[in-house]
Amino acid sequence: MANLIEKGTKIIGVGRNYIDNNPAPLPKEPVLFLKPTSSYLENGGTIEIPASMEQVWYEAELAVVIGKKARDVSEAEALDYVGGYALGLDVTAKELQATIKATGLPWLLAKGLDTFTPISEMIPKTAVPDPHDLELWLKVDGELKQKGSTQDMIFKIPYLISHISSFMTLLEGDVILTGTPEGIGPVKPGQKITAGITGLVDVNFSAERRSTPVSN
Repeated sequence: MANLIEKGTKIIGVGRNYIDNNPAPLPKEPVLFLKPTSSYLENGGTIEIPASMEQVWYEAELAVVIGKKARDVSEAEALDYVGGYALGLDVTAKELQATIKATGLPWLLAKGLDTFTPISEMIPKTAVPDPHDLELWLKVDGELKQKGSTQDMIFKIPYLISHISSFMTLLEGDVILTGTPEGIGPVKPGQKITAGITGLVDVNFSAERRSTPVSN
């Protein structure tokens, strides 16, 4: 991954942000959660599936990389704070997430395991004239599973930056994962994931079983 991403202090995930991957009613505000930067996985790496878990799911997303400190940013100025973009995967331990949801607890443990944020090199901002007109895609073992457009985001990038920066300061290198189109599903040990942003970047990851169990 590019050096700017490595400088970041946090990853902010946005849930339920695509029209085609969203049960009614649509959210009135962004659904936000945090992931640790220790969950990053560089292109070519291996997603580690915990020994105790069978349902580990992929989600291909446009990642927004913050280029400078942002606090209480207006929507009109928000894109000035973008340093670049990337293709990110929000990997989720679905069984654990279901248990957490049932008890009303935060999603951190289901989203934040080591290797659970595979990410590409940063794409320069100048290479992306319109981040709301990009095609995202993902394949598992060569079979197309996800294909969607960032046009279908419910909450657009300027609003997300403005909204998030009204609650917490965004720092250089912080990443916002902007949500995923339909087609999410499980990845199994031994399978290969390829994903990308059409015309800009593609990534390759493998999935393998982690031998050390996660504590319950």
